[in-house]
Amino acid sequence: MVKQKTIQNQISLTGVGLHTGKDVTLTFKPAPVNNGFTFVRVDLEGTPIIEADANYVVNTQRGTNLEKLGVKIQTSEHVLAALMGCDLDNVIIELNESEPPIMDGSSKYFVEAIEKAGIVEQDAERKYYVVKEVISYTDEATGSEITIIPNDDYCVTTMVDFGTKVLGTQNATLKSLHDFKTEIADSRTFSFLHELETLLNNGLIKGGDLNNAIVYVDKEISPETMENLKIAFNKEHISVTPNGILDNLTLHYPNEAARHKLLDVIGDLALVGIRIKGKVIANKPGHFVNTQFAKKLSKIIKLEQKNQVPVYDLNQPPLMDIHQIMNILPHRPPFLLIDRIIEMSETHVVGMKNVTMNENFFVGHFPGAPVMPGVLIVEAMAQSGGILVLSTVPDPENYLTYFMKIDNVKFKHKVLPGDTLIFKCDLISPMRRGICHMQANAYANGRLVAEAELMAQIVKQQN
Repeated sequence: MVKQKTIQNQISLTGVGLHTGKDVTLTFKPAPVNNGFTFVRVDLEGTPIIEADANYVVNTQRGTNLEKLGVKIQTSEHVLAALMGCDLDNVIIELNESEPPIMDGSSKYFVEAIEKAGIVEQDAERKYYVVKEVISYTDEATGSEITIIPNDDYCVTTMVDFGTKVLGTQNATLKSLHDFKTEIADSRTFSFLHELETLLNNGLIKGGDLNNAIVYVDKEISPETMENLKIAFNKEHISVTPNGILDNLTLHYPNEAARHKLLDVIGDLALVGIRIKGKVIANKPGHFVNTQFAKKLSKIIKLEQKNQVPVYDLNQPPLMDIHQIMNILPHRPPFLLIDRIIEMSETHVVGMKNVTMNENFFVGHFPGAPVMPGVLIVEAMAQSGGILVLSTVPDPENYLTYFMKIDNVKFKHKVLPGDTLIFKCDLISPMRRGICHMQANAYANGRLVAEAELMAQIVKQQN
């Protein structure tokens, strides 16, 4: 079992935002299991949180920009690529501006900070999406295409063709994220001179510096343009190297542009929100096609997870039988609605109920066409979750469990006499002060029959 990981200590970096030009402090903080990557704007009232989720992508013109309830995070990709490249699952990223510091235009300094902070395993299993068939997205306007195919590990290949003499066709491949630090992390962002002029004229790279971006000279520089560049970058002298790069910047790799595009792919696909086992092949990638593919993949994964029916061997001895359940739960027949506990960990529980014609509720619901009431299915899921939360205290018989909230309840199919119900409850967030917040699903006949987001609290009985 591969466990989830976070950082051991918090650590901060300071710099300037590439497009905003504002000084910014970024702080990486440890995060609980199943948190994922979350941005926190500490400069705004209420310190709003924006999850690293493809569905929050609103703009990709000059980086991958997220927005939730009016709160923005700009150019998130280099930070997210570093977190993925360091094999992390749960990290809080605090910012006191909308844009992370550009640093040198790569992920190098973020990786170094993460390693300095230390990495620790957490007591929860890492979840993966295993690619079983080819999934593609094509941007018809540009011809850009991303495809993912089945593979035992997560690897990425990028192929770029800029159609210019100074920077033609390049390829880059990362066979494993373990090689991210040594092969990809220090690959810097880049721009062409004609793009740079437009951005400067529109005041769109206020934090730009010839030390944080490679500039490829794809056109002849006029004396006027040269003077404008000197002013913009506060340089007395600017030159063009024989290989067509502005201001003597030495490339880290001959194919540094393709490697940086690969870095962007990794950062943008982090927005899928789950580890992937598959091979990504990106032809002419960019933030738009990357994030559109991330949205498509995220939707496919959520649909598959929702429809995926867990399989358990009901002939095996249960983890808890009805007698052990009654030693923990205060419920009694006819309102005890689970017969067995099949499986349990610190973050999930699986319960079971055999639905028979002898159930008390079938007497009145509906005698001629008996159907198990949906509210009782929700109650049965909650009782399974109650076992999970009560297992955290040494004297569960002295506690009662109360609902605090029920959200997003959906009933998909009828539950009839003779059905075997399986209840699977997974923690949405870690339990605190006896409060259990979980996603609960009920299955019967090989399909999902009901789902709900439940929150309950255990309270000690007063003598």
